[in-house]
Amino acid sequence: MPEPAPTVDVLTRTGAVRGRWRGAPGTPGASAAFLGIPFAEPPVGGLRFAAPEPARPWEGVRDALEHGPTPQRGDPGVTIIPEPSVPGESTLNVDVFTPTPSTDVRSDGPTDSVGLPVLVWFHGGGYVAGSPASPWYDGRTFNRDGVVTVNVSYRLGFDGFGWIDGAPPNRGVLDWLLALEWVRDNVAAFGGDPGRVTIAGQSAGGGAVLTLLGMPRAQGLFQRVWAVSPALADVSPERAQAFARRIGELGGIRPDLDGLRSLSEERIRQLQREALRPARGARGAGADLVSEGLPLGPVVDGHLVPAATPSSLASGVGTGVPLVLGTTDDEFSSAFRGSEARLRLVTRKAALKRLGLLEPRRTEWLEANRGEGLRGTAAVLGRYVSDHVFRAPLVRVVAARELGATVAAADGAAPAATWAYRFSWRSPVSGAAVHCLDVPFLFDVLSEGHVPAVAGARPPQGLADRLHADIVAFVRGADPAWPTAAGEAFPARVYGSTIATVPDAYASARPLAGV
Repeated sequence: MPEPAPTVDVLTRTGAVRGRWRGAPGTPGASAAFLGIPFAEPPVGGLRFAAPEPARPWEGVRDALEHGPTPQRGDPGVTIIPEPSVPGESTLNVDVFTPTPSTDVRSDGPTDSVGLPVLVWFHGGGYVAGSPASPWYDGRTFNRDGVVTVNVSYRLGFDGFGWIDGAPPNRGVLDWLLALEWVRDNVAAFGGDPGRVTIAGQSAGGGAVLTLLGMPRAQGLFQRVWAVSPALADVSPERAQAFARRIGELGGIRPDLDGLRSLSEERIRQLQREALRPARGARGAGADLVSEGLPLGPVVDGHLVPAATPSSLASGVGTGVPLVLGTTDDEFSSAFRGSEARLRLVTRKAALKRLGLLEPRRTEWLEANRGEGLRGTAAVLGRYVSDHVFRAPLVRVVAARELGATVAAADGAAPAATWAYRFSWRSPVSGAAVHCLDVPFLFDVLSEGHVPAVAGARPPQGLADRLHADIVAFVRGADPAWPTAAGEAFPARVYGSTIATVPDAYASARPLAGV
């Protein structure tokens, strides 16, 4: 039997935690993992559907050797990213990965020492699923490159984002804020610098970091943002309330705090699935995203989230924070895979009209995507869903940042820049640069067991080296080595079989952006 890896204790403000070394301490590439550290009390009992409460102090040393409980429950089914569920009540926790844990940091305040830059990662999953315990999110490669990494857990689905009369809205957003406050107050104990925090995330996690960038209350908790395929929700109060009423109707209860607390956690998940099912209909989940948007996610409540994210950014919120954002080329292009025969006799214009794309924008978009049209109506619809959900919103965010920079400059402030990129490498498995394909490249974990199912047996390590090195450099404080995203036809770095800067890199999505 091999000897177990040595452990290491760190003192946080709420108590000591015990992590485990991966690699011999002091050797190149060694780092320590502290898993499942609670930043909030378990959201159960009287705290169910309540704002998160900071974790209470504990006595002695708390083991942080295994992943903590996840808000995602049960088997999520087949997902591109491996997303394990962990049972338990204390679901609001963080995982910390560090090459330099400190054993002498005071727990009653920050230190004067300068630590390593910090990457805080928010997982995706459409705001209803996902897990911070994915092996793809292990921070060891960032530790190898001198970056402390923190993975955040937050309430999902109706628990985190459902509208409930008598309960605070945006409970999942409040979880994000409290986790970032925990990082501010505790990351120095793990060798990190609370003044050099980059927040990053993919899909819903990318939407999360853009939402935080546009929130006045979140300013100062991070200094840089990297958004991967950001899926902004910006749910209207009317849509959130309608979804809550649907949950109440299905469950036979009033959609208020007392009524919903009368239902078990599992029952609400069942009702949530049932409430979502009719909206998907026969056209597929991609069409649902186009016609109605996400029903669960950050709600524009007028207070915590005062405005839709592009509007908030255009008003000048977050202009001092450098931003990198990008998408894959074929995010949801497979949404209509399997429908080719059924759609063969349907014209592209008629199919797009059913999804709500009308003239003159329809003709403009088809002209910009003429090459996709040669592949048939199903391929056109898949491209449209990708553009509508991910790529056109990116164009709107870039435009909003330019407006915000103008506002900041008029007020005498110095606005920060924005950079865009595209991930274009096509996997031999799918023949496309699909949603989530870029994540193992970003984390430089191509050797993980699940990666070949998505990226093939021999994904290009050189591409991972470049993409990972670029985010590491950004987290360390360097500006990206390609032109900023400025002007209507802005350039972007394209990560593909070759890596190059492309002018007007989002031209195909621009007709949908409305800017």
